[in-house]
Amino acid sequence: MPEEAGFTPGKRFRPGAGPLRRAGSCPHRRRVVMLLTAGGGGGGGGGGRRQQPPLAQPSVSPYREAVELQRRSLPIFQARGQLLAQLRNLDSAVLLGSPLLSAHPGVPHWAGGDRSHEQDLPGHCQTPPRRLPLHAGPSALCLPALRPAAACLPGGPEDSGLEVLAVQRVSKTQAWQRTGRAGREDSGICYRLYTEDEFEKFEKMTVPEIQRCNLASVMLQLLAMKVPNVLTFDFMSKPSPDHVQAAIAQLELLGALENKDGQLTLTPIGRKMAAFPLEPKFAKTILLSPKFHCTEEILTIISLLSVDSVLYNPPSRRDEVQAVRKKFISSEGDHITLLNIYRAFKNTGGNKDWCKENFVHSKNMMLVAEVRSQLRDICLKMSMPILSSRGDTESVRRCLAHSLFMSTAELQPDGSYATTDTHQPVAIHPSSVLFHCKPACVVYTELLFTNKCYMRDLCVVDAEWLYEAAPDFFRRKLRASRN
Repeated sequence: MPEEAGFTPGKRFRPGAGPLRRAGSCPHRRRVVMLLTAGGGGGGGGGGRRQQPPLAQPSVSPYREAVELQRRSLPIFQARGQLLAQLRNLDSAVLLGSPLLSAHPGVPHWAGGDRSHEQDLPGHCQTPPRRLPLHAGPSALCLPALRPAAACLPGGPEDSGLEVLAVQRVSKTQAWQRTGRAGREDSGICYRLYTEDEFEKFEKMTVPEIQRCNLASVMLQLLAMKVPNVLTFDFMSKPSPDHVQAAIAQLELLGALENKDGQLTLTPIGRKMAAFPLEPKFAKTILLSPKFHCTEEILTIISLLSVDSVLYNPPSRRDEVQAVRKKFISSEGDHITLLNIYRAFKNTGGNKDWCKENFVHSKNMMLVAEVRSQLRDICLKMSMPILSSRGDTESVRRCLAHSLFMSTAELQPDGSYATTDTHQPVAIHPSSVLFHCKPACVVYTELLFTNKCYMRDLCVVDAEWLYEAAPDFFRRKLRASRN
């Protein structure tokens, strides 16, 4: 590429290799172009639960006219002519929509592999009788011959005291790793959709996840394994003492820890929490559910929160989606709405046609049922009573308030929201059923940081329930805010 194009010079790669010292040849019909972007789209790509399907081998397309039409529809950007020159050597190529090219009318980009349904693909992709193979990755779709690659990392504002999901720049190491990812399939050229000067500004290495994530689960498991002193545990990538202390404080608030003669040990409820493959706050929710006679409902809600979203919202059918969802929406929040959807799904016997009509991912719902069954088995091994609230949603909300009290926000006089813990300004996410409402107090499951902090998966609660759950915690916060 010419220097005035503003792109990093083309980088060649081969199967199973990263950066090469010299260019290699590849067959005409097996040529691959890979597009790399500096940042990722969507909320919090490092989920780790999704398995990336193997990429299909490119094949000769009999539909030359359709492919040429797709090539001509590429968006205009610098060095378009040079890139098109490379694409002319491909058998089939479609430029995928991405955070950088979101306005392109071609195949849309769904972060985290959320592809909705096949009928939502643009018409020009449905024209050929032979369906083009789609492959969903952590934050990109892949088609034979052209392979975009992007990345996003969980993180957030430094020193905010919040656990959020935020899009961050990749490191140089990650950028080269993604070049090699496409190289494992075939030879080709990697074009980075950012300048070489921008690439040089990237950090050399990615900050280890253990140094930027909540350590409550790690500390709980170490204590369950009877590690003598978790505060001085020799981690390979040692997290900061502040992060370790914050995790210990969270476990103490959940009633999982006690300090005996200067030694941290698990309480009986802490040992039970360690038996669940969940975040400590969710494990505590399940253990509290018999007290509120709503174990069946809590198992369902926690299972729904433990998998990828069971709902999909095709932009082209937004009005239809809203009309269909009305019968499930609860004014009490997203948790109860999801509970209503799962109940309707079970009443139909897991019918796939029902899922399609109601814009529900049938595979994710089946996974929810599997997770729920496993969690229920753990409860039975602990001899927990499996009770149902039988339509009493207030008891479900009380249970959530008593376990998620550290993730709460209150309505401010100016109509905005602020967290009760750090008084961080937050807002209700547009995907929430409470987006157009202004409840006085809510608990949330996670924070998503984009242009501002959004709360996702909200439940309406009473402030009195929160003070009942942790009076000392809220008393300290109230005293600190007054000072």
